[in-house]
Amino acid sequence: MKAMILAAGRGERMRPLTDHTPKPLLTVGGKPLIVWHLERLAKAGFKEVVINHAHLGAQIEEALGDGSAWNLKIQYSPETTALETAGGIANALPFLGGAPFLVVNGDVFAEIDFKGLQLKSPHLAHLVMVDNPPQHSDGDFALSSGKLNDQGNHKLTFSGLGVYHPDLFATVERGQAAKLAPLLRLAMAKGLVTGEHYQGVWHDIGTPERLALLDQQLCRA
Repeated sequence: MKAMILAAGRGERMRPLTDHTPKPLLTVGGKPLIVWHLERLAKAGFKEVVINHAHLGAQIEEALGDGSAWNLKIQYSPETTALETAGGIANALPFLGGAPFLVVNGDVFAEIDFKGLQLKSPHLAHLVMVDNPPQHSDGDFALSSGKLNDQGNHKLTFSGLGVYHPDLFATVERGQAAKLAPLLRLAMAKGLVTGEHYQGVWHDIGTPERLALLDQQLCRA
C-alpha cells in the first residue's frame, strides 16, 4: 500500500509561525511534524509516499528530498493553490495507483500503528476516529457496528487518518478544489465507509499553543 501525507495547507491559525515555515516542518519533540509520520510509515513497512504541497512547498522538498533518509521513496504533488483535501488527493492519484492507499494529515500527531489500517472491499473509505477534543466537541461522524454514518447522536472526531479507494474521488476533476466530507457522506449513505475508534495518543496541531504543549510533553518523555 502507498501512503500520502497532506501538506498543502496554509496554516492560518498557526501564524506567525507559518509565515516563513510550512506547517509540516514546524518542530515538535526535536523534529519536524512530518518527519514523525515518515518514521512511523517506514517502521510500518511502507515504501512509497506521496506528499502534496502548496504554501512554501519548495522548503518541504528541500528538507525531505527523495525520502532515502527514511528508506522511503517520496514523490511530490505540487499545487499552485491548495486544492482542499479531496482535490489534493484527486490531483495526486496518478502517483497513488489503482489500489487503496493510506492518507495522513500533515498537521496531526498520532502514535497509531499504520500497518494495521486496511480497507476491505467493497468499501470506499476506512477512517480512524478519536474522542472529541475540546476544540471540536460535537464530533464528525457516528460509529456503529464498524460503519460510519452522519446521523448518530454520539459522534466521534475524524483523526485525519484514513484509507481510501481511488473510486471515492471519481467525480473530482483533477486540479480542482474539492472537500472530502461531501464525498464521504455520499459513500456513507450507501454503507461504504467503515471506521475504527482509536484511543491512543493523538493531537491536532492547530494552534501555536497546542504545538508548544505537545513539544513540552515529548521533550519530557
